[in-house]
This record gives sequence, structure tokens and C-alpha cells, in this order.
Amino acid sequence: MPIPPLDQIRVIVATDCGSTTTKAILIQLVDGEYRQTHRGEAPTTVEEPLADVTIGVVNALTELQELAGRRLIDDHGEIIRPARENVGCDIYISTSSAGGGLQMLVAGVVREMTAASAKRAALGAGAIVLETLAANDRRPAHEQIQQIRELRPDMILLAGGTDGGNIRQVVQIAERIAPAKPQPRFGGEYRMPVIFAGNRDAAPLIRETFHDDVDLTIVDNLRPVLEHENLTPARDAIHDLFLEHVMAHAPGYGRLMSWADAPIMPTPGAVGNILQSIAKKEGINVVGVDIGGATTDVFSVFDGVFNRTVSANLGMSYSISNVCAEATLPRILRWVHVDMDERELRNRVKNKMIRPTTIPQTLEALVFEQAVAREALRLAYAQHKEFATTLQGVQQQRGIGDMFRQTSGPQTIVDDLRLDLLVASGGVLSHAPRMEQTAAMLIDAFEPAGITLLAKDSIFMMPHLGVLAEVHPEAALAVFERDCLIRLGTCVAPVGRGERGQPCLDYAISQGGQAINGTLTCGEMLRLPLPPGTTAPARFTPRRGFNLGAGPGQPVERSVQGGTVGLILDARGRPLELPTDRADCRRTVTDWVDRLALYADAD
Repeated sequence: MPIPPLDQIRVIVATDCGSTTTKAILIQLVDGEYRQTHRGEAPTTVEEPLADVTIGVVNALTELQELAGRRLIDDHGEIIRPARENVGCDIYISTSSAGGGLQMLVAGVVREMTAASAKRAALGAGAIVLETLAANDRRPAHEQIQQIRELRPDMILLAGGTDGGNIRQVVQIAERIAPAKPQPRFGGEYRMPVIFAGNRDAAPLIRETFHDDVDLTIVDNLRPVLEHENLTPARDAIHDLFLEHVMAHAPGYGRLMSWADAPIMPTPGAVGNILQSIAKKEGINVVGVDIGGATTDVFSVFDGVFNRTVSANLGMSYSISNVCAEATLPRILRWVHVDMDERELRNRVKNKMIRPTTIPQTLEALVFEQAVAREALRLAYAQHKEFATTLQGVQQQRGIGDMFRQTSGPQTIVDDLRLDLLVASGGVLSHAPRMEQTAAMLIDAFEPAGITLLAKDSIFMMPHLGVLAEVHPEAALAVFERDCLIRLGTCVAPVGRGERGQPCLDYAISQGGQAINGTLTCGEMLRLPLPPGTTAPARFTPRRGFNLGAGPGQPVERSVQGGTVGLILDARGRPLELPTDRADCRRTVTDWVDRLALYADAD
């Protein structure tokens, strides 16, 4: 059924088929504005014994129609379209990460250059990258071939060489993949999809190397010259093949695709899509995070450049032991202000892995879980910064000031001083008992610098809105602003270090006709009430050696946005360092907890 004209769309149904839960939302035109009105969910049914994803979708839509009082499913289990009075919808769209989502193998000539660009393309399309192969990989060829045989990815992305450059090395990579005869994850009734996005002069030899053993798609080079990345053609091909091969052969997805009015997108790709849309519309830099039980996804858009990373072993249930091992228990306990027994904590970690759906039942359990979350987020963000870099191999012009910097190679494009919006999603962040706890976890883990708006996804709606942005951008952005984002407030944090008690930041804020003035000393935090939907003109003057984005000691005048938490002034310094002495650390963290009233209801 063709999509009706945008001005005739008044009822939208969207689903996200997750690995465990299928979530459905209803968006309606209310008083001339698009609003998310109802939500339903049901267990995902892509696995045995049901092995049909549409059963879970119908169950989620059945709950949605009961809550909304609007019939959406007919007697034959089909979605009713178009909308009329209290029946049906105008469009239906969906995303999916069920069945493990999209899993890819990427390959390039140089790991730090074309292979890194291929990985960026795959991650940006919403894939999980199982392995990265490169010509400068130190593993013997037979080990690479064996791994290719064992991985069983959904598709392969091969890149390498600039247009007009050497073709030998990229052909050698293809010659390692071809003899492995890689098999797709969902059965053997179709050939492995392979995308070649490398030196165009090598395309005929690549085709000859693979013969008819794979389903080869050739697109424009994703690194046509060293100084430029062109990821869009590869990402578009990944989305097309995801629908044509992966979704078409996954249980029940053929029927689901026939229902949908737009191509089904991988869930992470849809999240990245809405963040890119809001960054472009507002002209801002954005970082988003989704922390789950097994993995943590971090997204960023800086100056229009999008990056996504997947920290595959950092999560809050299945991967919680990996967080504890990588971060170490002493670093996690830095954030704990109450007395805890380490042996009991280790048992708590093991129990969480065994029973991943359990939630904290005591204050101590909640404090520990949020301490683990801080470290998982910190590690994931550090990995993201290492990946989201300027292009390797590009010669940089250096000024006289750069001669004194001890840096070489690619630099991260993630600049905390230029970050405008930090968005949180995932159970431990979205479902924290108090909004102040969500804000504190974000600030402690990401260490936003300068002036940053903090927000969270109210009900993990970003995937639905990401695919909606492909069909109806106006509706997607309207719902994102009005119903998806819960604004927590604004964090003001100078960059620099100083002795505790040393003056750090002078502030002057005009709120409700009243002037609020003061000075924050190093190590202090201050929370000021500033309700959602309000702004306040403010002037912040960092002391000598501290920077809010305008330069060391330079004042910044800006209207700051309010939220459920309000305005948080953070003079703890950047980078953030906690006392090494355990007793001193607990006293310091207790002071921060009290100032932000993190656990006030538990007293």
C-alpha cells in the first residue's frame, strides 16, 4: 500500500523488535501536533518454538489497541489501514535487532585506514562487527581463513585502496575470503552477500576472484582519496542487503516486511538516524548512549560527522563481570558512599549474571549497580573517543602552537567542550528511581565540559522515531522534542584542575526576576532548581586556569535550559579525579550525593 501524502497522515504505528521484547507505540495528530499517545509491548517471538517475529508484533499491537481503545488488528491478524475514526492507522513502520541484529565481517588493506573506514560504515548502518581483517594483520593467512569459516556473519564489507592506486593488496584480501567460502548465519539457501567499496580499478579482479560463490555488490569507494571518507553508498548497500537477505530469511520477517510502509532498519541504525536528524535541525553536537545487559552503544554527531561504537562486553547483566574485571572493583567502589563487603559484592555480580532481569531491592544494591554503570559508561565512552577520530593517513597542517603538543596520528573528533546535548537510554539510566541519579551517572561517566544539556529517552522511543524520520521527518522530530526527550537540566563544568577550596567559578543567574550570584570552589557541586520548559540568562566566569569553552579565564554568557533536575554547577575539575584514600573518597562522594540529593527518598 503506497504511503499517503504527509498532510493526510494522522495515525502512525511503529514497532521495535528487540532481542527479548517487541515494543509498539502509537503516534497521533492531536490538536495539530504529533504526539506519542500509547505504548504496548510483548515478548519477541523470533526464536523457537514460535519462530515467527510477527506473532510478537501482533501481541504488542493487541496490547496497544486495548490501551488506546483503537482497533489496529483485523480478524485475520493483519494491520488495518488506512485510519478511519477509531480504527486502523495510516502507516506502519518497524525496526529490529531480534535474532542478534545485523552481524558483519569487515575487511580492508590497512587496519588503521581503510579497514577503520569500513568499520565506521558498518557500525553506522547499525551492525555488530564480528571481526576486522586487514592486509597488515599479523595473523597467518590460514588463521584468517579459518576464522572467516567459523564466524558465519550476515554479510561482508570489503574495502581497500584509493581510486587509481595500488590494486594488489585489496585483491589479496579477497583471495583470503574467497577460499573460506563463508556461509551466512540464516541457513545455506542463499549466497553470502559481499559489498566491495574499494578501489574502483580493482572491481573486475574482485569479481573474478569471488566468481559466483557470493552475491557481490560493488559500490563507490568509501575512501576514494586519503583525505576523504564517503560512507553513504556502503551504508545504503548494507541497509538494502539487510532487507533483501538477512530479514528475508529470518523467521517471519518476510511477512513483517510486507506489512511495513518503509524499509525495516536495524535498531542501532535507527537510533543514529534520529540523533543525526536532531543534530542537523538544531545545528548542535550530540552524544547518545544506550546501555543494555550485554553491550553499550555510544553515538556521536560532531560538526555533522556521525560515529557509532559498540562495546560488546560492557553491560549491566550478562556482561557485568566484564565491567568489574576491566574497570576493577576498587575503581567501581570509588563511587560507593556506603560501607560494602567486597565478597558480598562479588556474589552480587555473579547473581546478576545468572538472573539478568532482577532489579535492586535495597539501597546498597542500587548504589552498587549505579557505580558499575558509571564505570561501564566511562569505558564505553573512552572506546568511542578512540574510534571517532580524524582520518589516519591524512597530513595535518600544524601551527607553531602545535609544535609543543606531544600528540601524533589521528585525533578524536569528540570534543567535550563543544558538546551541546547528551542523551541517555537503557534500563539503568532510563529507569533510575530518581532523575538526579540519571544525571549524576551521566556527569560522572562522560565528564561533560563547558555547558551541556542532559536528557534521557523516556521509553526508548528513539528507534521508532529514527525509522519514522525516513518517512515523515516533521512528525519524528516533533515527537522527539515533545514526548521522547525528558530534559534533566544543564550541567556547567569548567575544564582544569585546582586545589580543593580554591575559587573555580563565579556565576550570576537571573531567575524569576531574582539574581543568584556566587562562587564555587574546586571540588564543589551545586544544584539549583530550574523547572522544565524554562530558561535563565546566566554569566559564568571561570577563574584563571579554568576554561568553559571561550578560553582560560574567559566568561561565557548564555541562557541555560531547565529540567527535572535543574541546573548543576560542577567544579570538581576536568579530568575528574577522586581521592585515592578510601576514607577520604567516601567523604567526598557522600558530599556530592548530599548536594544532588541522589538518594533522598531512601533516608
